[in-house]
Amino acid sequence: MNIKLIASDMDGTLLQNGNQNITAKILEIIEALHEKGILFVAASGRQYANLYRLFEPVSKDIAFICENGALVMYQDKILSKTSMNKQIAFKIIEDIRSKDGCEVQISGENTTYLIPKSESYINHYKNVLKNNYKIIQDPADIPEDIIKVSVYEEAGIMENSGTYFINKWQDKVKCTVSGFGWLDFVSPNVNKGTALTHLLKKLSITPEEVMAFGDNYNDLEMLSLVKYGYVMNNAVDDIKNRYSYRSNLVEETLTDVFELNIK
Repeated sequence: MNIKLIASDMDGTLLQNGNQNITAKILEIIEALHEKGILFVAASGRQYANLYRLFEPVSKDIAFICENGALVMYQDKILSKTSMNKQIAFKIIEDIRSKDGCEVQISGENTTYLIPKSESYINHYKNVLKNNYKIIQDPADIPEDIIKVSVYEEAGIMENSGTYFINKWQDKVKCTVSGFGWLDFVSPNVNKGTALTHLLKKLSITPEEVMAFGDNYNDLEMLSLVKYGYVMNNAVDDIKNRYSYRSNLVEETLTDVFELNIK
């Protein structure tokens, strides 16, 4: 197994059971892999600033696939960025705002813009997600390109409004469930797989030299691209049945596969 790059989803994969912090063990593993010449990539629907803070001690040594593939960063440089059609983005935002129980998240390069309906959403954003954010009144006030729009439904997106949004917008944008309460909208050609492809080309690495970990539908293109696609045991059967490699914990799998002396 000649691995040069390891990409991992965050929520539900590297971070499980609602955990919002990277453990010291994971950081040690990333450092050990770096010493072996293996690049670690955090691949997430999260924003760059959030991911950079999470991995602060090793952020200079890893790459980031952010916003479900709309933004790829390495050593503080943009390797790729794909913006949405602004008029379509505005229509999706309006649709989300008109739907009871749904909150909107609008992603720029380093800032997320909110038009909150409730204090609980602001508190969730401030105290749980800990993104860089700004509260606005009108999407037209956003001073940069929109790279992702998301709908958040606390009671569960697919248990409630997810099918409505997917059916309405899937012919205009890429719609992907990225968590229990989240559905993301990005440009049609954007996903973690295309983002990883771009990164691999930049680094002259082939998919046969890559290992990836994921647990949800926004990870499928990435897992299918690489030779060693590991799906988490906590994933739904529909996802698990597509791949032969399984993992209970990313850190356990990496420690075993690469024989790392980390406890």
